[in-house]
Amino acid sequence: MANNYQYGGQAVIEGVMMRGRSHYAIAVRKDTEEMSVRSEKLGSYTQKHPVLRLPFIRGVVALAESFVLGLKALQYSANQFMDTEGEEELSFWEMALMILFALGFTILLFIVLPLFIRGLVGRFLPGVFWRNLTEGLIRAVVLVLYITAVSYVPDIKRVFAYHGAEHKVIHTYEAGQELTVENARPKTTLHPRCGTSFLLFVVIVSAIVFSFLGEQTIAMRLLSRILLLPVVAGISYELIKISGKNQSFFLWRALSWPGLMLQRLTTREPDDSQLEVAIMALKQVLALEQNNNLIFPQKDKMHL
Repeated sequence: MANNYQYGGQAVIEGVMMRGRSHYAIAVRKDTEEMSVRSEKLGSYTQKHPVLRLPFIRGVVALAESFVLGLKALQYSANQFMDTEGEEELSFWEMALMILFALGFTILLFIVLPLFIRGLVGRFLPGVFWRNLTEGLIRAVVLVLYITAVSYVPDIKRVFAYHGAEHKVIHTYEAGQELTVENARPKTTLHPRCGTSFLLFVVIVSAIVFSFLGEQTIAMRLLSRILLLPVVAGISYELIKISGKNQSFFLWRALSWPGLMLQRLTTREPDDSQLEVAIMALKQVLALEQNNNLIFPQKDKMHL
């Protein structure tokens, strides 16, 4: 049966990463018969320093830790995939360059571009409040358009199918059912605690927070948006945690609805082999969390 801990995960290249209270596991499908799994203990700072578990602070820490863990999972899955293709694994510097490029692209797309468009349309708006609020709405539109565009890329469609598999398996576990393909198959690919929903919460909360800032120079606008991101992330984290736990209350269901609709773009219906990968990752984490025998040792391989 599921306990009160909220397990979660992330889709990676041809696989799924599942995270528990103190361990995580990555399962990757290397070909039609072989699956590779890596599992490790988490070294969360929130476990070492109680002050980091305080509301709003914990959201920033959790976001940073999830970002680092997500990168590790992506690097592992990419290396497994490249090994199958006979290519060399990604080096540390290659991965670091990719991260820097991704961060720069994110800042340009979701901070600089909305500020630029705000400057173009701001003269037609009645006051600074409405200019700042419009900037937030532009950021939301950019997010939706970006996700829509990348959802047509074939390789991204595969990742989105693994994203759907991750959600289905989490729903199966939270329903207290045995982790099997048959039980997971009919579950929905949408989940209120999804990272996609979190992104949308960030966009909406940032629109509200930034709308109360006064008139600023272009440089100050750019700097304030970057510096206030931890505040926005902390608020968004608390909102998504509460809404995920209280779906029986109509208000929290209503707040979750936009994120669930956006997940229709970031998830796809998985096939049975993708469900098997997600199930293996969660089973490995649960075995570690419950101090049982592992499904199979770290970095070992299994033929299905």
